[in-house]
Amino acid sequence: MHKYIVCIGSNYNRTENLTFARQKLAEQFSPIYRAPELETAPLFFKNPALFSNQVIMFFSDKDEELVKRILKDIELASGRLPEDKKEEKVCLDIDILLYDDKIIKPEDWEREYVQQSLSALYSSLSIK
Repeated sequence: MHKYIVCIGSNYNRTENLTFARQKLAEQFSPIYRAPELETAPLFFKNPALFSNQVIMFFSDKDEELVKRILKDIELASGRLPEDKKEEKVCLDIDILLYDDKIIKPEDWEREYVQQSLSALYSSLSIK
């Protein structure tokens, strides 16, 4: 089994899109373990819409490439369109942060809200 830690985020219909993401992730990778949702300001956008973000951990026998495809399919199913980038509209973004013991996105991994979420997640699971 592989360990995955992903971050889901949205700045558009945030509640609905994060609920949708959690439901789809649970269908594919049950059980999922989740940190509390956090509201964050946009980091690189001019659009002032706030983001809702959540860190989720799950275990799967699926390899990294297959999981990436599944996550991309979930993003597309949420209504994410390529032209949304120009408008800085993020229906749903799902990024793999950690695969087994390998940090996939070091820049994202070090973000304050991710570290805060990881602490909350690990303490809720009593993992040190």
